[in-house]
Amino acid sequence: MSSEAAETAAAAPTSGAPARGARARRGSYAKGQARRQAIVDEALIVFGRSGYHSGSLREIAKRVGLTPTGLMHHFANKEELFTEVLRQRDEAIRAAAGDPAEHTLIEQATKVVAYNQESRGLTSLYATVSAEATDSEHPAHAEFARRYRDGAASATPILVAAQADGEVRTDIDPALAARLISAVMDGIQQQWLLDDTVDMNALFAEFVRGYLLPRDDA
Repeated sequence: MSSEAAETAAAAPTSGAPARGARARRGSYAKGQARRQAIVDEALIVFGRSGYHSGSLREIAKRVGLTPTGLMHHFANKEELFTEVLRQRDEAIRAAAGDPAEHTLIEQATKVVAYNQESRGLTSLYATVSAEATDSEHPAHAEFARRYRDGAASATPILVAAQADGEVRTDIDPALAARLISAVMDGIQQQWLLDDTVDMNALFAEFVRGYLLPRDDA
């Protein structure tokens, strides 16, 4: 019998029940995944409040009952943890608002604004880190520049199509409008973070009505 076959035979259960070692491994994996998610959840709070540079791995570790060394068993470094926080933030927004598709850009953007108003932690994270990332030495500088650039590039043809169908005003420049939409969204969420009596939904709806939608008298 080969050594591989011998190991397989030795590991095989003697009855129809799962092997105890397999159950232990599954339990250990689930526990590890739960701890990893807890780290991400606490990192979102810390990074959202303090930013990337000031957000302390030691504080994040303490909030989940780990040492900084213990935290490194789940994430190799601060940048890897931060990247996972941003990835989960993007997934949450995509799940809530969907991806912008032809003729649905305004609807999707409106859903993003509504979701952000209900998700202060994620909104604070994005506002804090996007401001920090204007520093060319920031680890997320290139990523945030790409986000805005790619967002505008994908929104422009959608706006062009919406203009052709009479859903968006024809007297606006689609490329400029694509940039302006994200600028307005960022600006109103900044005001809301400073003063939670600000209604982001109402402000964005007014922008859409006054700038994007065709005028009744046109």
